[in-house]
Amino acid sequence: MTDLPVPKVDLKGVLSGPSARAAAAAADDHSEGMSYLESLPRRLVTLYLPLSIIVIVLLFPFYWMALTAIKPDDQLLDLDKFNPFWTTAPTLKHIQKLLFESHYVGWLWNTMFVAVCATVLSIVASVLAAYAIVRLRFRGAHWIGGLIFLAYLVPPSILFIPLATVVFQYGLFDTPFALILTYPTILIPFSTWLLMGYFKTIPYELEECALIDGASRWQILVKIVLPLAIPGLISAFIFCFTLCWNEFIYALTFLQSVENKTVPVAIVNEFVDGDIYRWGSLMAGALAGSLPLVVLYAFFVEHYVSAMTGAVKE
Repeated sequence: MTDLPVPKVDLKGVLSGPSARAAAAAADDHSEGMSYLESLPRRLVTLYLPLSIIVIVLLFPFYWMALTAIKPDDQLLDLDKFNPFWTTAPTLKHIQKLLFESHYVGWLWNTMFVAVCATVLSIVASVLAAYAIVRLRFRGAHWIGGLIFLAYLVPPSILFIPLATVVFQYGLFDTPFALILTYPTILIPFSTWLLMGYFKTIPYELEECALIDGASRWQILVKIVLPLAIPGLISAFIFCFTLCWNEFIYALTFLQSVENKTVPVAIVNEFVDGDIYRWGSLMAGALAGSLPLVVLYAFFVEHYVSAMTGAVKE
């Protein structure tokens, strides 16, 4: 067996000879590769251009609503003569008509009241259901969790007909409670599935230690599980609140009087006269109605993403 050549090392601990040249060449290639990734053309193509397209696509509807809300009627109707993407004579007439010549403030209050009440009711029921399915061992728990999620896939357009009969028989027609009691039928299934995935990420050893110390299941849920599941609760709350705020079919079916309507239904019914669309007030109402959701997502988007990631991993 021949002896293999041993690379020589100088006093500074650096390889010398052919090994040194190979290491230097590898270092040069690595540095060149990193500089290529950090170059401006590379960033423009792989980062800035896609982000710019995404931002434009996402923000353009809000720009169009804001622009339509301040355009005069003649510029809204004659797009050949006036620039459709800009206005030279902004007006607040449509916003004034929306706020002071309609029940828009009352519609906002109705929407907020229904969304908050239905969301809180759904979250409470979902927490109890998800904790029981995940932590309490009983036969068929896995199948029950799957069936609950499948209930979310049932279209609301199929359910609103039998629910309308129930609502009418209980005397809840044309009241906010008709929506508060029917919205959980579409909110609880998905929220339960979401919280089930998040509860599974909480170590069961914490609950075992609490059980050894004499804590009850209710104390474990309130004092241990829920504080650790705050991101999941925030995510479920955002989902339920958004769905309640934008829901249209149930609100159109169960509410009749103008004063009791919610924003999605009211602005469509009250600002459309036959084939005449009052686009200025319509867009102003849609823009103002979307701002609460924008604020909600802006403050809690990190918790929403983390909870969705934890649920999907399970």
